[in-house]
Amino acid sequence: MHNKKKFKIVVIIGSVTRDSKTRQAAMIAVSELQKHKEISVDIIDPRELDLPFPGIKSSSKDVDKIQRIVDGATGVILATPEYHGSYSSVIKLLIENFGYPSKLAGKPIAILGVASGDIGAIKSIEGLRGVCAHIGGIVLPGSASIPEVDKHFNQLGECVTPKYEKRIRSVSKNLISFIEENIYPKIALEEIVRENKS
Repeated sequence: MHNKKKFKIVVIIGSVTRDSKTRQAAMIAVSELQKHKEISVDIIDPRELDLPFPGIKSSSKDVDKIQRIVDGATGVILATPEYHGSYSSVIKLLIENFGYPSKLAGKPIAILGVASGDIGAIKSIEGLRGVCAHIGGIVLPGSASIPEVDKHFNQLGECVTPKYEKRIRSVSKNLISFIEENIYPKIALEEIVRENKS
């Protein structure tokens, strides 16, 4: 990135499955973000959270925690598996707990989907795009769909197929580019205006 301004990107993992390929793909996206010292990365991992279903009262502090994380982020990566032709119930539960109006509103959102089938996660990505747009997120083009995901990751969680690793990393790269070109100039202008008023 072109300046010393620190940005925060949150990566949201839509799976609680042990040895999840969704998580493995998401961590490749994280590693791409971590190449940039100006970017700090938060990871929301539902395995570590106690989140209520909509309409159910809960004393869990995790709802406030994840809302603060997303609220403070400049951009978001959502990673989901495809189950039964749709995104996971886990990612939907996370979105429900981001509140209304949603903390995702106004945030640039990049989507990463993985699937065991040969057509990839097209349906889950399209469904998630619709939900995110409805709640006011800025859904970026160039979502990454990884088909037959079990063939492309080894036991260490490494992607062994270069074209799919490149596709995953492109999610992070596209989000960074969008922030550099669209979000940071606005932030910088607002800071200049504040300085001139003080």
